[in-house]
Amino acid sequence: QWLSDRKKRALQKKDVDIRRRIELIQDFEMPTVSTKIKVSRDGQYIMAVGTYKPRVRCFDTYQLSQKFERCLDSEVVTFEILSDDYSKIVFLQCGRFVEFHSQHGHYYRTRIPKFGRDFSYHYPSCDLYFVGASSEVYRLNLEQGRFLNSLQTEASESNVCDINPVHFLFAMGTAEGKVECWDPRTRNRVGLLDCALSSVTADTEIEGLPSISALKFDGALNMAVGTSTGQVLLYDLRSSNPLIVKDHHYGLPIKSIQFQHQLDLIISADSRIIKMWNKDTGKIFTSMEPEHDINDVCLYPNSGMLMTANEAPKMNIYYIPVLGPAPKWCSFLDNLTEELEENPESTVYDDYKFVTRKDLENLGLAHLIGSSLLRAYMHGFFMDIRLYHKAKMMANPFAYEEYRREKIRQKIEETRAQRVQLKKLPKVNKELALKLIEEEGEEQQMSKKRKQKNLPSLLKDDRFKVMFENPDFQVDEQSEEFRLLNPLVSKISEKRKRKLKILEELEAQGQEEEEEPEGKASDAESSESSDDEKGWVEEVRKQRKLLRQEEKLKRQERLKEDQQTLLKPQFFEIKEGEEFRSFKDSAKKQKLLKKTLEDRLKLEEKLGTLNVSDTTVGSKQATFKLKKSEQQKKQQEAEKLHRQERKSLRRSASHLKSRRGRGRLFH
Repeated sequence: QWLSDRKKRALQKKDVDIRRRIELIQDFEMPTVSTKIKVSRDGQYIMAVGTYKPRVRCFDTYQLSQKFERCLDSEVVTFEILSDDYSKIVFLQCGRFVEFHSQHGHYYRTRIPKFGRDFSYHYPSCDLYFVGASSEVYRLNLEQGRFLNSLQTEASESNVCDINPVHFLFAMGTAEGKVECWDPRTRNRVGLLDCALSSVTADTEIEGLPSISALKFDGALNMAVGTSTGQVLLYDLRSSNPLIVKDHHYGLPIKSIQFQHQLDLIISADSRIIKMWNKDTGKIFTSMEPEHDINDVCLYPNSGMLMTANEAPKMNIYYIPVLGPAPKWCSFLDNLTEELEENPESTVYDDYKFVTRKDLENLGLAHLIGSSLLRAYMHGFFMDIRLYHKAKMMANPFAYEEYRREKIRQKIEETRAQRVQLKKLPKVNKELALKLIEEEGEEQQMSKKRKQKNLPSLLKDDRFKVMFENPDFQVDEQSEEFRLLNPLVSKISEKRKRKLKILEELEAQGQEEEEEPEGKASDAESSESSDDEKGWVEEVRKQRKLLRQEEKLKRQERLKEDQQTLLKPQFFEIKEGEEFRSFKDSAKKQKLLKKTLEDRLKLEEKLGTLNVSDTTVGSKQATFKLKKSEQQKKQQEAEKLHRQERKSLRRSASHLKSRRGRGRLFH
């Protein structure tokens, strides 16, 4: 609260919870506000209603996304899923309307005489029991499709109702703070509980008459009742006195009550807090305070998942592994929680340190309680981190030195345990063999922790023996493929080369090293490995840059070689029938290619190879003629002369025939 907005944004970026946040179901939200949320009996569909505009959304857990959305005419007070899936739904709306939906959508709509507040479905008789702003309980039979005789109660108004799943006892909570129990078979009242009187204890302060705001059965004999003043009462139906009275201490109406059977917990919620407490002792198990007000709470069956409808667009999903396993459609949450337990990370503020009262007494700062130097928060205080370090140095000036020595000793022991003890290395691929030995040592340590069997070593496998004996299998570290596929090979190879050098010295001397070489810190390798992980992109860029420089040097060398070599003249023979022309034709072609299309078309029109004419429709028609080579032109001229000679011969022959015919006639 006292941090600036800029620091809050910076903390959000560093917040572990925000970084680990997972979106289980895509777009699991409402436009403005969500009011009710329920899960189908088969566990596949989650349905929620909200505003604005009034609508219902169905989410498919198998697809982890929204299945459908239907808009309604008025806001939904509550709803009930009658079938195992989403095929039969009943909505009680604020305009006294009762709307039925089937799998395809809207099915039927009717109206009750008074404004409804809650309803329950009686499975044996297919009756809907509606309670609201009336002394009557309206019954609508879904098999016959008509209203039956209503139940007449002593209450002026009723807020909630529920039906026992075992013996189908109908119970309703009234505005006067009483619970009336009815037998649906005889339609007679069989019991009356005065919860308003029982909720008043010595520890509670109540303003006004508490009315019943929540009601829930558990099994055949237990029933939990929530009041408008923030108390939860657990009853045994055989007694009129509550077993436990639990106060939320907020004075807000109880919105929802759920039973968790694995740990015998009751999950009760008002608009501000969700409390989980033991139903036998009343001891608090845990509590959650969301950022926005709560409208409804839904516990996913047989799991530790909790969903809430809030006064905000986003509907929250909480997973508490202690309550039960994750649902089968998000079973990966169990693995995530196990990893988080193995690597716990606590949220630490940059400028403030959280201390308890005991820590302040140990530091000698208990006299600062109540001053501006300490900010009270939960069970302790926030204090400036600089003041905390100064006080700790004064209280124990040698604490940091002792801590540093202990850390150095631990690092030395770790390196001694992980040190590679080798007598001989193969002649070929020494660095690869050293890498395999290091990885084998790491796998052995991991297998010991996980109690798994060790995998066979690659060095001892006969199938890969030639790889460390034949020089043809030597890895070329200067090749382009190797350097690009292994961006960190430079640093890793340097590290291994140092180890190889040390091992060769030990082999020459016949001694084994017992202590670390001087001048090297115990955590040098860990820091190098962390730098390697962070800077692999830079290493790839460096390798690419080096490759480009090498290619440039190679090109320059080739150019020098080309300049040094003398070029000899070459002669080409022209085919028969072709004439040698100058290089002007190629220059003309290049000039033509540089010209625009319009200029080329105009030039071709002048040469006669293009003919552009208008058509009757109003468009343009272009006709092209292919250019002919000199040889083709000569051939065409020769053919033309030949045709002309043949025509002249035919004419002369026909002329002679005609003359001969005339001579015979005269004769």
